Amino acid sequence: MTYRRSLARTAMFAVAFAIATVAGRLTVMDAGNLSLVWPAAGVAAIWFCAQRQAPARWADVLALSLATVAANMATKASAPMAVAFVAANLTQAAAFAHLLGRWRPNLWGAGGTEPLRTPRDLWGLVAATTAATTAAALLGFTSIWLVTGRFSWPALSAWLARNAVAVLLIGAAGICLGHAYTRWRDGTARPPRLQRRRAAEYAALLLCSTLAYLAGFAYSRGLPLTFLMIAVTVWAGSRFSTFFVVLHSLFAGIVVMGFTLHGTGPFANIPGHADRAVVAQLFVAMVGVIGLSLALGREERDTLLTALAEDRAELAVQRERASQRAELLRAIIDSTADGLAVIDETGHVVLRNPAVKRLLGDHLRPGDTVAGPAHYGLFHIDGTPLTDEEMAHVRVLAGEEYGDQDLLIRNPSVPGGRVVNVRATTLDNGDGTRSAVVLFHDVTAERRHRDELANFAGVVAHDLLNPVTTVEGWSDAAVESLSAAPDHPAVRDARDELARVNRAAVRMRTLIDGLLAYTTARDAAMRMVPVDLAEAVTEVTIARLDNAIAAGKPAPRFTVRDLPPVLADPVLLRQLLDNLIGNAVKYTAKGVTPALTITAEHDDDMVRVRVADNGIGIPPGQHEAIFGDFHRAHRAGPYAGTGLGLGICKRIVERHGGTITAGDAPGGGACFTFTVPDAASAREPQRVADSAQLR
Repeated sequence: MTYRRSLARTAMFAVAFAIATVAGRLTVMDAGNLSLVWPAAGVAAIWFCAQRQAPARWADVLALSLATVAANMATKASAPMAVAFVAANLTQAAAFAHLLGRWRPNLWGAGGTEPLRTPRDLWGLVAATTAATTAAALLGFTSIWLVTGRFSWPALSAWLARNAVAVLLIGAAGICLGHAYTRWRDGTARPPRLQRRRAAEYAALLLCSTLAYLAGFAYSRGLPLTFLMIAVTVWAGSRFSTFFVVLHSLFAGIVVMGFTLHGTGPFANIPGHADRAVVAQLFVAMVGVIGLSLALGREERDTLLTALAEDRAELAVQRERASQRAELLRAIIDSTADGLAVIDETGHVVLRNPAVKRLLGDHLRPGDTVAGPAHYGLFHIDGTPLTDEEMAHVRVLAGEEYGDQDLLIRNPSVPGGRVVNVRATTLDNGDGTRSAVVLFHDVTAERRHRDELANFAGVVAHDLLNPVTTVEGWSDAAVESLSAAPDHPAVRDARDELARVNRAAVRMRTLIDGLLAYTTARDAAMRMVPVDLAEAVTEVTIARLDNAIAAGKPAPRFTVRDLPPVLADPVLLRQLLDNLIGNAVKYTAKGVTPALTITAEHDDDMVRVRVADNGIGIPPGQHEAIFGDFHRAHRAGPYAGTGLGLGICKRIVERHGGTITAGDAPGGGACFTFTVPDAASAREPQRVADSAQLR
């Protein structure tokens, strides 16, 4: 609000206050300056509320004071009386604005922009009115008593009643008008559409109200007909808007006060001007409060019903969307080729898609309680039956980690047997309970194909050894025969060609040995026994030292910490260590002496072994890919190999129920970490072999 606009509004309210003061002074009933009504109190209250954020508040105080003095002096009030009225009016207006802003800050003029909406707003308005008018009445009558030396309790009651009614009704009207003005200024106001039936009801109410008040005050002939006003008030409050009810109450107040002032109606016969004013004001206050209570209660109920209807509509939309999403999810789950089952903590099947029936047979139905593994024909890959504790949902609900595991299914519905890969995890239901989500993936064809390839690789590798041995033998014999021949260009060419043949045969033998090792690491029977890990590492390192010395290369440096005994297959464990240590020695930069550090530590019932080197390291992004079959991280350069070594290591570790990872060594180079069972653990050797992930 600009300064100029603030002063303009101050002038407007000052004129309205002066007019209201003059109107109030015209209703003086006796020589003691006791007025029947005092609309200036309501105008002052709205004035200070409307100017709450004005930059020139001092102008409002000054204008109210001057208007009060001028109006009272014009109606022949004494100067001391005018000053007393100034103090009372300022106290009343300021207190009302402050209390309304503190108790109902959402209302227009109290810091917000809303109209009267709920009964709580009405009671806040009534409370602020009562407190402000009481303070003003006490201050005003105390000042009058000090000036005139007279004090009258009836006059004080009349003062309090008339000011309270004026502030209540005019204040309510001002709040409604201020809200409407704010909406009009913001461009959000919409003109109401008045239907014919509604207009007819307005007209009927106004006519009935006029007749009721005329009957009660003008033509009552001494009969107590004022109850008719209660009827039209209830009608107005039950059917019409809050603003119209305020206007109806103001109309009632004007009628009642007009007839009473002219000596007509039931209140005009009350002896004593003060008592007459109090009773008339209380009647108007009762009419206003009843009408506003009914109107605000109805509007609050309508607002709540509208909000409830909107919530119901929104809930219906959300329910429909949820139903559609559920149907879509159900269709997706039912159409997937993998089996999915959800099992709660009590062992009941909550959900099962059709693929489960196809994979397991019709033995797992929604609502059933999960039976033992024998009921479904669940076996380990080696044919040993599962126990109840090994069921996937039992293990995950008990808090265990459950990775991929291949199981054999053989029951009357699947007589030929089927291999499925099982995964399981837990699902939080949101109510403090959990469920197990079990996935079944058919890997029968994959395993058959893999087994056929592995068998083919083993047979081919074994059958190729004889031709390779023959090639190596005859090439060596040819070299020996040429050693006695005289030097000649053709002899030298023959020797070079035989050397190339021999190198090719060596590469072929290396590849065949790798294929045989791959097949052995995957399919060879395991003999799980306690193995001295330190002794196994010592054997491998000594062999690598001997090979380096025999080849005339720098002898590798080995740092071996305390290594605990492990539970493993001795042959496969030695092959695992030989591959890791051999790779570390081989993948070392030219001119650098290989340096390896081998450490181990306990990790629950496993032993975690680390092999760190100072080699050329692993290219970025290949720390997982290097465990793939035939993957070579360093294809360029003088590092020959088949790409099977680390794949063999992974197979061996997984068959022992452990894991293997690759990382970077702190000082450069690579660091391989794998886990194998601790020899001191309570895990049975056969269980370790069965629970390993087979690929």
